[in-house]
Amino acid sequence: MNCRVVVEAAVPVFDVETPDEAIRIAISKTGEMLNPDLNYVEINMGERTSPSGEELPPAFIAADEALVALELEMTVFNVEREEHASRIARKEIGQLLENIPLEVIEVEELEEDEVDDESDTETEESSTAETDDEETDDEEILPEFEDLVE
Repeated sequence: MNCRVVVEAAVPVFDVETPDEAIRIAISKTGEMLNPDLNYVEINMGERTSPSGEELPPAFIAADEALVALELEMTVFNVEREEHASRIARKEIGQLLENIPLEVIEVEELEEDEVDDESDTETEESSTAETDDEETDDEEILPEFEDLVE
């Protein structure tokens, strides 16, 4: 079974003035910590709500310091059950994001078709790129060897 796991992270950011600035810095900081080892993890702004149900911005700022809610999404392959997928995602992400609290907020079982479609798209893109490269190479080489062919 394959699962898509969404983990919420609380990323601290320092010396910021606006929520937008805090979000940009938090996404950048998280991306630097995850790459290149976990470059397949998608980083998105988190969604927060007040106890009354009112939507809040993903960043909370106090004294030029912010705590930003981010959602980190990854696909976990060949797991036995959803709990297993959530443990793997927390471990993989948590090893690189030291001292950042994580909470699994969603685990979704993927259909086999979804996983096959993703891999087919990647295969088609790489084969198309190879074909394009070969055609480009031929065009570049032929004019250079025109005198030899005649």
